[in-house]
Amino acid sequence: DKTLKKHYTRKWDLTSAASICHGCSIGCNILAGERYGTIRRVLNRYNGEVNGYFICDRGRFGYEYINSEKRIVSPQKKQDGTSVSLTKTEAIHQVSEKIATSKKMIGIGSPKASLESNYALMKLVGKDNFYSGISTLEGNLIRKIIKILKNGKVRTPSLRETEQYDSVFILGEDVTNTAPMLALSLRQASRKMAINKVTQSSTIPIWNDAAIRLMSQEEKGPFYIASPATTRLDDIATKTYRAHADNISRLGFAVAHIINDELPKIDLDENTKSLAKTIANDLLASPKPLVVAGTGLFSDSIIEAAANVAHALKDKGKDVGVVFVVPEANSMGLEMLTEQHLENALLKIEQEDIDTTIILENDLYQRLDKKAVDNLFKKSKNTIAFDYLENETTKNSNYVIPAGTFAEADGTIVSNEGRVQRFFASYAPRNEVMSSWKWIGEITNNIINLDEVIDELVSEFPELSAVRSAAPSANFRQGTEKIPREPHRYTGRTAMHANENVSEGESPKDPDTPLSFTMEGYEGKPQPTVIPFIWSPGWNSAQAINKFQVEMGGPLKGGDPGVRLFEVSEQSDSSYFDNIPESYSAKDGEWTVVPLYHIFGSEELSAQSPAVKTRVPSPYFALNINDAARAGIAEGDLITIQFNDHPLPFPVNLKSGIAEGLIGLPKGLDATKGIQFPFLTKQKLMKDE
Repeated sequence: DKTLKKHYTRKWDLTSAASICHGCSIGCNILAGERYGTIRRVLNRYNGEVNGYFICDRGRFGYEYINSEKRIVSPQKKQDGTSVSLTKTEAIHQVSEKIATSKKMIGIGSPKASLESNYALMKLVGKDNFYSGISTLEGNLIRKIIKILKNGKVRTPSLRETEQYDSVFILGEDVTNTAPMLALSLRQASRKMAINKVTQSSTIPIWNDAAIRLMSQEEKGPFYIASPATTRLDDIATKTYRAHADNISRLGFAVAHIINDELPKIDLDENTKSLAKTIANDLLASPKPLVVAGTGLFSDSIIEAAANVAHALKDKGKDVGVVFVVPEANSMGLEMLTEQHLENALLKIEQEDIDTTIILENDLYQRLDKKAVDNLFKKSKNTIAFDYLENETTKNSNYVIPAGTFAEADGTIVSNEGRVQRFFASYAPRNEVMSSWKWIGEITNNIINLDEVIDELVSEFPELSAVRSAAPSANFRQGTEKIPREPHRYTGRTAMHANENVSEGESPKDPDTPLSFTMEGYEGKPQPTVIPFIWSPGWNSAQAINKFQVEMGGPLKGGDPGVRLFEVSEQSDSSYFDNIPESYSAKDGEWTVVPLYHIFGSEELSAQSPAVKTRVPSPYFALNINDAARAGIAEGDLITIQFNDHPLPFPVNLKSGIAEGLIGLPKGLDATKGIQFPFLTKQKLMKDE
């Protein structure tokens, strides 16, 4: 682990706590280890229902933004065009005074922030003045997914359960780049049918992987991918289909019609019609088919088509599952708090005289066009930003408050499957960094602990009652003791700060969780949701995980962490969707620009980590090789496309396998931030001279 090697620390000298990866919406369980005030290592934390023994490279190596020189570690005030540092007391006094004298305030939340922090901001500004901090299009897509999962008759499997399905149909989602651990599970699912054949026709036991591989000869089950460009799962696909989002959804609706002929019939060309029949027949022949979709192409019809296919299979008696991928760690939880989005906030600022705008852990320049965000700052008299890193939003704000990352804060998030999970601060920072909800509590002189915030949240949003049971309260004790974040072999505590003071300082107090910031406390195996490190006598660290499990590869003793919000019921209302888009065909001089995703680069915070930053691709335009030939454009040629009067000059990539009539553009890079996908461009493609 080179990220650990460069500031090497012995593993028993790390302070760590149970946490949740914030790199995507899957909600993998992790352990974040700290020493001398910096995060030194992130490891997988076993959860038998979610990530099992693994995490992806984005989650493991994308944490170093926490240690960045751009970290905001003290409150800042903009004065005469420069930033001036404030003490915690000064910041609380000045910000609370601004809030007290404001006649009209709005709050903008974030899918990166915890439920507790978003709720605290909502309570501060009022529910009618709280906005989600994402676009209306994105918010409506997530809301539709929530409705399907809550009211539908098809269950969303956990990540671990996904491996047990034996045929897969992916609609529009580049899973490897938007939810890497889901891609790993789908690879396991592609082998399930072959494994079943071997185990049913021979005496080879299921655990004998080498023999099963030899017998199955790497045979794969039905695996279909419909996407605008090539994906990294294409190597296991039975068949791929490249098209515009509207045509991808039409393929899905056609498959649903073949499964259930009472649904609307779709007119397709002969090749696509044949593919739809093949997909439908293979899904019907499969005991456990799985449908996967998401918000990646920002298409409402793709989500509806995926739901139709899943519901049609369910009506045929199939044990079908449906998985939806959403953009960020707490996208689901945020959308359950409000139906108001960024465009609504901009409209309110335009129409009303807003005194104060509070922005929570959200760089708005990543979300909207620069001109629109500049106007927001221009119209709002005072802007207060809570954030981790310096960015354009913090640079334009009157006050900046240092928010805690997942390693320094406590809170709860909701994953793409609707699993509520708690994360805990690995250490107590020696600067002014705190959880955003705690800052808001102190600013409003309403100093409360995490349990009190949760009680108020659940009282106002009963559908989130699972938040309370996602982890033990601060009063929980294992026996009579708190759970130590430091192992009993922890060394050097009395000498760590000897350059400042030779006496050992008092250990920080933690009123919010059942964990302590010391090595003193319960020495056994803690309750699963609060396990801070893996150790057992006679075992070498992570290898000791078997001592925490009911059986190898099975659940943790006491149950795997997390509580699901959505389960199907007999009274499910799962009517079919019939809003089928027209077939898309490229017009001369008209192009649809669609987002392309990358494991390294498409997620804002991990892309700021040195290990990841070197792997972030340079911006490019992906063109179909036939489109490029007609325009006289070759690989590497520079072309320029306008977005809202902003020129985007990037080289051409012809290796993406993108469909004709589309232009692919990487999402999330510095050069492409603020772009709202998809968008049409009507211009002649030509090489820049």
